Amino acid sequence: MLQTPRGGAGHGTAATDGGLMSIGTVLTVLRDEFPEVTISKIRFLESEGLIEPQRTPSGYRKFSTEDVERLGHVLRMQRDHYLPLKVIREHLEAMERGEAVQLPVLGRQRDGEAVPEAVEGPTAARIGRAELLAAAEIGERELEEWESYGLIAPFPDGAYDAEAVTVASLIAELGRFGIEPRHLRVMKAAADREAGLVDQVVAPLKRHRNPQTRAHAEARTKELACLTVKLHAALVQTALGVRLP
Repeated sequence: MLQTPRGGAGHGTAATDGGLMSIGTVLTVLRDEFPEVTISKIRFLESEGLIEPQRTPSGYRKFSTEDVERLGHVLRMQRDHYLPLKVIREHLEAMERGEAVQLPVLGRQRDGEAVPEAVEGPTAARIGRAELLAAAEIGERELEEWESYGLIAPFPDGAYDAEAVTVASLIAELGRFGIEPRHLRVMKAAADREAGLVDQVVAPLKRHRNPQTRAHAEARTKELACLTVKLHAALVQTALGVRLP
């Protein structure tokens, strides 16, 4: 059963616990539990109305402790229960009304303990094209160009992985330095090769007869992806002779 988050319907309009946090500070706080969360992800959840941080006169976001707790609830419901944003929003609204929310249990029950089953198909949150454009603050022309170079690709049903917001934001940021989409094809090719290597390692787990072993495939994929990203970053820093903060 999920406990009601503090703050209620006005969670983004007042800072009842004193100091407010910048989006960078919020990212640092959340990454202990959610290492894959990004600033773009937080902005996207805001664009979906799941959080409502305050704004300074100059437009900077300021988050209260209630906002951070609410973000934690959203991220857990995505990570642990694979709930779509629409359902998460409904749960949050119910919690704000003081109602108890029972989240779905994934998998079979064994000796009173939930055993996760393998989840078929992609489990990442999805967004529509209009949502992607709004969250990444880009236009149709930019997105079409990036798609033509294979940097961003929709699923067969036209939706996008929510991480496409991060990709689009980074492509736009690099563009400000004169790096064009055609220059980024080599990065996309390298990423595809790295992903292929991870897939080779976890493939036996995904095909295993034991459902629990298959369920571990996702955790192993995340672990290997994290190590791959860290190695890639270290190699780039070494090649450039720089150290990033």
